[in-house]
Amino acid sequence: MKNFVISCLLLLTSTAVLAETKSWGSLSSVQQEALAPLAQEWSKLPASDQQQLLNTAKGYARLDSEEKARFHTSLPAWVKLTPEQREAARDKYKAFQKVPSEQQEEVRQRSK
Repeated sequence: MKNFVISCLLLLTSTAVLAETKSWGSLSSVQQEALAPLAQEWSKLPASDQQQLLNTAKGYARLDSEEKARFHTSLPAWVKLTPEQREAARDKYKAFQKVPSEQQEEVRQRSK
């Protein structure tokens, strides 16, 4: 579950999704809670980004409070990345997943 937040953000893709934009008010209360950091800019996001964020928000309820806070902190920065930057972040994440878990934990501890 610790990697869930990172996984969610990195799995957002720049692949076009056929969808119409949704108003903030049409989102469920759980979706609004998960995506709260984006409330002000929600209507400006492309429909494909909105759909990808809604897909990512599906796992939000399962996060503990620390993971939710990390998710909220990371979300605005992720949305501002260019497609190229997102792809680079995904590649970095995939490479990190190949590192033994003990070394991953060491890196996480140094990052705090």
